[in-house]
Amino acid sequence: MLRMLMSTVAASAVLVSGAALAQDSDPIKIGVTAVLEGTYTVLGEDGMRGFKLALKQHDNKAGGRPIEYVVAPTDASPDVAVRAVRKLIEQDKVDFVIGPLSGSEGIAVRDLAKQYPDVTIIDAASGAQETTYVNPSENYFRFNMDGAQWGVGLGDYVANEKGWKYVASVAEDYSFSHTNFLGFAKEFCDAGGEIVDRFWVPLGTKDFASVIAALPDDVDAIYLGLGGGDAVNFLNQYQQAGGDANLIGGTIMVDGTVLNSKGSAKQALIGTPASSGQADTWDDPKWQAYVKAYQDAYPPSERFASPSLLATNYYNSTSAALQCLDKVDGKLGGGDPEFRQCLSTLELDAPNGPIKLDENRQAIGTNFVIEVVEQDDGTLATKVVKKVDGVNQTLGMSKEDFDKMGRPGRDVPDC
Repeated sequence: MLRMLMSTVAASAVLVSGAALAQDSDPIKIGVTAVLEGTYTVLGEDGMRGFKLALKQHDNKAGGRPIEYVVAPTDASPDVAVRAVRKLIEQDKVDFVIGPLSGSEGIAVRDLAKQYPDVTIIDAASGAQETTYVNPSENYFRFNMDGAQWGVGLGDYVANEKGWKYVASVAEDYSFSHTNFLGFAKEFCDAGGEIVDRFWVPLGTKDFASVIAALPDDVDAIYLGLGGGDAVNFLNQYQQAGGDANLIGGTIMVDGTVLNSKGSAKQALIGTPASSGQADTWDDPKWQAYVKAYQDAYPPSERFASPSLLATNYYNSTSAALQCLDKVDGKLGGGDPEFRQCLSTLELDAPNGPIKLDENRQAIGTNFVIEVVEQDDGTLATKVVKKVDGVNQTLGMSKEDFDKMGRPGRDVPDC
């Protein structure tokens, strides 16, 4: 009888062990969203290249478990982003989500995250300030800086080094562009600059004729807070209208997604100062190794000459997730407490500079003042003018002083 009981216990142990092994070897399913429709499609496509590169470098597994992923396309609108993430969670049953890409998408998905407190969401690339600064969600993490952080250094450089004191602006009328413009304008105004006129256009604008006709002639430069198809459309129409003012670039105006666009209109950007979370020709060895890995991963016809900021953001977000999955041995579920603790405390040795998160799970990182240059092969790229380390979400100000400015919008900051 005792021998039979021991045999039964042993058999049960084998079954339990086998079940545990099966669970540990089950794939981790990641849901990822990217803008693959509309004016920002080219940004989303390169974001996905960064995501896939991070997986490839990790051998498509983490924590001892293989990785599977489900892509949910969006069009940069909040409603579509919410539907995409809800589908990933409810229908595809993903373990966690990496996304979204665009600013207003991020705010909407942050709010959605509160309805799914057990699901971890890692922002892929969106840059609206409000996403993590106002009513943050405890299950929402962002390893890229916001648009205002990406603006640090540019306003001071334009006013004090270029000597441009009077500027008009043309920018997309949504949360990321508002945030990105604030980062530039705060410094520019503090340095004695004046924003003469502000023109806000809908995302996806194709006809800029009325805006171009209304631009003032007596300014030192025009700030362009446009991206993707909007940026290319404006440059084409501005050149056709004979425009020749000095230009200042918002972060995605001089990104690889624009500098690698077809046609000659982009040539107008040569010499344009801007700021970004990266610089194409930075000579840092880790950055150069990352650029080469990106180039080696895709044939020239299927990539840019150098990874865009969107590729880098997706790469960093995915790398952070994979590193933490390794640390927790692939154990997820029940609100992912160990996984989230790792994400909160991780110091990511990213190719574009070290990244750590603040108390709102928002990135503190490195920013670059850059300038567009033409390379020997005729392609356009950005070079480093100045590097600013440890940029936090309040731009080095106390929270009290930062909040006095108000949230990013059409008229903030007042200048």
